[in-house]
Amino acid sequence: MADTLIRPPAEVPPIEERRKPPRVRKTPVTYLLRFIVTAYLFFLVAWPVSLVVTHTFDNGWESIRLLLEDPDMVVALQLSAYVAFWSVLINTVFGVGMSLLLVRYEFPGKRLLNSLLDIPLSVSPIVVGLALVLVYGGRNGWFGPTLAGWGVDVIFSTPGIIMATTFVALPLMIRELVPVLEEIGIEQEQAAQSLGASGFQRFWRITLPSIKWGITYGVVLTLARSLGEFGAVKVVSGNVLGQTRTATLAVEEKYLNFDQQGAYATAFLLAMVSVACIVVVGIIRPKNNH
Repeated sequence: MADTLIRPPAEVPPIEERRKPPRVRKTPVTYLLRFIVTAYLFFLVAWPVSLVVTHTFDNGWESIRLLLEDPDMVVALQLSAYVAFWSVLINTVFGVGMSLLLVRYEFPGKRLLNSLLDIPLSVSPIVVGLALVLVYGGRNGWFGPTLAGWGVDVIFSTPGIIMATTFVALPLMIRELVPVLEEIGIEQEQAAQSLGASGFQRFWRITLPSIKWGITYGVVLTLARSLGEFGAVKVVSGNVLGQTRTATLAVEEKYLNFDQQGAYATAFLLAMVSVACIVVVGIIRPKNNH
């Protein structure tokens, strides 16, 4: 019998190697594109932000100290934090539920609903604020007079600010979670269901751990968007000093009143909160989680 040639099995590269993107041969066009992208980010993001930081500390920590000693600014910062907290909480709960609905279920009007969720990203925040005034205004709004009769003021008060901020940040959590849910599929949930797990158990033990980093990034994006919202908040808040003036409105007010140092300091604090959240998430996220 003739000898049979037996080829050794092909060596399978490790998972880490397979996850790496393929190497692309570097050409002059590659370096040109890198230069264009770097210059674009530098002039649009890095340079303006660095100027805010440098102007904030022209006199050391004096501007930060004066800012934190101003009672009205403390109220504005507290109000911004309060509004951002509720906006993040509402959008997290709503975003998780809506993402599960869009990915796990089929129903009439699903594509229309999916499109409507992007309206906050395409409509000007000023329009959002005016729409809320038309609906919840205390005098001529659809629901405003009824709510006012019950002792609930929406426009020119904290509830209106929360509603406006929540609306403009609404799609961010959903757009983070939908791709993650589509990627993990439903096989594990179906296996757990076949073993007798309830709907809550499947969500708590299987779905939630699988999407926790999507939720984390959604929270960071929602927080940053909530802290930086200006247009819609200015329309519905009334910009009352010490009551409904948020930190973003205070930045404009200080800059127009030639208190540029205070405006820079306030903007610096708002920016640093968002940057700190992104840095912390980048540090604690496992390296093998893509």
